[in-house]
Amino acid sequence: QVQLVESGGGLVQPGGSLRLSCAASRSIPSSTFSMYNMGWFRQAPGKQRELVAHITNGGSINYGDSVKGRFTISRDNAKNTVYLQMNSLKPEDTAVYYCKRERIGLAPAEWGQGTQVTVSS
Repeated sequence: QVQLVESGGGLVQPGGSLRLSCAASRSIPSSTFSMYNMGWFRQAPGKQRELVAHITNGGSINYGDSVKGRFTISRDNAKNTVYLQMNSLKPEDTAVYYCKRERIGLAPAEWGQGTQVTVSS
């Protein structure tokens, strides 16, 4: 089991920036972490959880339409960490942001506990 811990959320004004981090257990070898496909999702009150950004083990990236050009996903396999740089934040970006390790082999997908992002003046 991989433990995923998100951090970096908070309150920010519209137009501001935040960087979220998702750290996987240090007990996992970096070589293993590098095999994971990872994603960021978000869920606003009363709405379904939606994809924000996804990065494969090979570095292929895709973004949800609403964040393209504003958010950037990256990973540092040496640190077992995935990042989400969020710029030009809007009130509609307000949500709980979750990190996800995609299913790999027989191991089911895993989620972090989430971190709250609130964009408000």
